[in-house]
Amino acid sequence: MTDFADRYGPVALVTGASSGIGKAFAEDLAARGLDLVLVARRVDRLEAIAADLAGRHGIDVTILEADLARPDAPAAIAAQTVSRNIGLLVSNAGFSMKGDHATNDPAEMTDLLMVNCHAPLQLTRSFIPQLRARGKGGIVLTSSVEALIGCPYSAAYSASKALVKALGEALWAELRDDGIDVLTLCPGATESEAAARIGYDISKMAHVMKAADVAAQTLDRIADGPTFISSDHYRATFETLTAMPRPDALIAMAVGFRASQAS
Repeated sequence: MTDFADRYGPVALVTGASSGIGKAFAEDLAARGLDLVLVARRVDRLEAIAADLAGRHGIDVTILEADLARPDAPAAIAAQTVSRNIGLLVSNAGFSMKGDHATNDPAEMTDLLMVNCHAPLQLTRSFIPQLRARGKGGIVLTSSVEALIGCPYSAAYSASKALVKALGEALWAELRDDGIDVLTLCPGATESEAAARIGYDISKMAHVMKAADVAAQTLDRIADGPTFISSDHYRATFETLTAMPRPDALIAMAVGFRASQAS
């Protein structure tokens, strides 16, 4: 824990920290002794999390209200934290869209691009100079196993997470000689409110990981980039899919999704 705090502390910034994997990252980092800057839209949630973590771990927690669908949100976050010695950036905020691409709401797709793509692009751009000046630190980007191949009936989300994976891999190579570790997390199904919002009943799904386990395993592997697939099941599934001729894999995924919707 001391080595982790020395390399990635004293402060970690986590976006999407009000629930799911983001909240689990915040809880795990607090247990490792890092002070936190927690970013999300729901201030009431952040206030409750901050009070709990500060009380249990004796750390300092700053909360920032930010809607990452706004183009200026990443710059505002960077400006508000310029005086903090942030050693770890966890760009975790994101959301999904499922179903026929032609039925996706255009405004929601724009928000998806801003939150899932624009925010990590701009946040990493803003914090890299600070991390380079320190000569140590880390960046964690939350992508998805759906970044590994274009996923039918998840076209917009899959495409957005492919950008995050490519960004993380590129930065891993760019920054490795600067003492900055970069790891892109590609989780499979994970307990979260996000699943319920898009119509999935986690209790009826197999191979669902706990958010706390995903966060802990990711933080333990920051130095082992460029990517980490947290689920053994989904790692094996996507290894099989990506080894197939691409047309066959895509057709199989489309057929499987349609069958799941019909059942």
